[in-house]
Amino acid sequence: MIKIRKAILEDIDGIIKVCSEGHRYTYPELLPQQHIEKMIKEFYNEERIKKEITSITQDWNGWFVAIDNGNIVGAAGGGFIDSGVSELFVIYLDPERKQEGIGSKLLEAVTKDQIERGAKEQWVSVAKDNFMGIPFYEALGFKYQGERPSYELPEEEGYKALRYKRELN
Repeated sequence: MIKIRKAILEDIDGIIKVCSEGHRYTYPELLPQQHIEKMIKEFYNEERIKKEITSITQDWNGWFVAIDNGNIVGAAGGGFIDSGVSELFVIYLDPERKQEGIGSKLLEAVTKDQIERGAKEQWVSVAKDNFMGIPFYEALGFKYQGERPSYELPEEEGYKALRYKRELN
């Protein structure tokens, strides 16, 4: 049975593993390998994840993990980008565990936490042509708002992120 909870320091290696594997699984058709590995190195390293577990603020609300039989099979996190405006910054699953409802449960936990912190709307960015992510977000009520250059990728290379938003109750 899947358990969703706030991450603790013992989860660092599992978060790194699931996010790194998820990133490598999601982007090979969308990004050159060197960009994939650069992002993994920057975002999914022990020092950064440790800080993100222990330093929870309104800008970064912390990591949530999905655990099955003691193993982390998914991780997600978000924060606020403005008063009443939250964002899902990251969500990855073990590539072998897709289509089981784990991603929806993780997003639900992040969203519940953000609503308790005062969120009235929630945003997410998804890589253009990410045909795993786009249907997931649309099925959960996110509506397309436009596109912008992708975060942390060379703008001159033309990488785009699609912006989605949903209203929260």
